[in-house]
Amino acid sequence: MPRPRALVALLALFAVGLAGCDKDEAPPPSDLPNGATLVGESATAMQNVKFAHIRIEVEGEISTLPIKRAEGDLINTGDAKGSVQLKQGTALIEFEFVVLGDKVWLKGATGGWNEVPAAQAAAIYDPSAILDAQRGIPKLIATAGQPTTEAKETVDGKDTYRVSVKLDSALVGSLVPGVPDGVTGKLWLDAQTKHLLKGILTVPGRTGTPGTITVNVSAIDVPVTVSAPV
Repeated sequence: MPRPRALVALLALFAVGLAGCDKDEAPPPSDLPNGATLVGESATAMQNVKFAHIRIEVEGEISTLPIKRAEGDLINTGDAKGSVQLKQGTALIEFEFVVLGDKVWLKGATGGWNEVPAAQAAAIYDPSAILDAQRGIPKLIATAGQPTTEAKETVDGKDTYRVSVKLDSALVGSLVPGVPDGVTGKLWLDAQTKHLLKGILTVPGRTGTPGTITVNVSAIDVPVTVSAPV
């Protein structure tokens, strides 16, 4: 079973969002909102998010962590519950996790829950950073460089604006451990609420071939409860 420190660090991946998107006919560029304005409004909107369901899928060899998929419910206090799928050789191994205050529980395919103090992994990653205004998604969006609105599209039935950006590598690293510098991305921002609904990050690959981290954010501010596993 992988070390608990590494598994807790993987919770850092719960920071930005994805679902399939259906393209609409793009309006003329002059009719699209300014990218910098959209990014600023989105950063403000995300500061107020208390709950979200996050799903992340990784393609390519882009991180020192062998994560393939992660999904779960996140609270801005840092509490979370869900599952993470790790690649070990040619096998995929899945673990359930619960983070509650300063405690972390992990459960593999066999056996019961194992409790691990969250403080043990604090040097690797602090889950409370994910929705934190100064360390997490709001800050990542607020510091996005060269924002350019590319199109108006539909994501999960909602109108969004697709904005291309360059991302602060240090902030991306706080959310996705082991990812190198040089990350670019496309963000799909809800046209009404300006919430981030989808993000695709393009990351330099460890073997020279770029990879992607595709994230989807749903159930925004739908309350969830995280409790210790029985």
